[in-house]
Amino acid sequence: MEYTILKTSIENGVALVTISRPAALNALNSEFFTEFNDFLNYIEKHETIKVLVITGEGKAFVAGADIAEMAGMNYEKACCFSKLGQNTFLRLEGLKIPVIAAVNGFALGGGCELAMACDFRIISKNARFGQPEVHLGLIPGYSGTKRFSQIAGHGNAMYAILTGEPIGAEEAVHMGLAQKIVEPEKLIEEVLAMAAKMAANGSQAIRKAKEVIRKNYDRNLKEANDIEAEAFSKLFDYPSTQEGMKAFLEKRKPKW
Repeated sequence: MEYTILKTSIENGVALVTISRPAALNALNSEFFTEFNDFLNYIEKHETIKVLVITGEGKAFVAGADIAEMAGMNYEKACCFSKLGQNTFLRLEGLKIPVIAAVNGFALGGGCELAMACDFRIISKNARFGQPEVHLGLIPGYSGTKRFSQIAGHGNAMYAILTGEPIGAEEAVHMGLAQKIVEPEKLIEEVLAMAAKMAANGSQAIRKAKEVIRKNYDRNLKEANDIEAEAFSKLFDYPSTQEGMKAFLEKRKPKW
């Protein structure tokens, strides 16, 4: 389909998606979810795509869900809108490939929830996270109450969601919401370079690592060890694994 909100590019196994509604600070509406789900369909069908990077155009990553669309909703419509966001972000989280959020500015409300559905977040010094829904008489509706607690801890989730206060870049890294801060003008360059390094590794190993980390998040050590050992062993059946070890012993780059 033809996109009006998303700008997409794919190069050397790395897909870059830019959310482009700068006049609305890239607020998430129903049209965004239609386009984004369509692009997720495309990614799932093309194994040549090895890493996905998501960012926003202008001074925001995503400043939230579209309040103009939400304002006229009743219970049924609001429930559908919440489930649409939850299911879309669950699909994103479940992608087999790594997903990196390049957070260039405001990541508030639905934008914070979108960023948290990614595998990790690289942010600019200008980044601002937050779940300010209480200021509207609402709560997060796209799994923010769960993911914030998982990523940043129970106390930080309570504080952020109940106060609705913004979280600066340094504080975001401190609480685990983000992994690295870079200069604003270098953000996309650095994230794409990072993505390219991932894409240059054995794709089966990258996929298995993500799968195991996700599976083992809430498991005890014994269960986690069994899952890890099984995935580790299965990789020995892939030609790429044999090539990786052979290349190491022969002191050359692997030919994936």
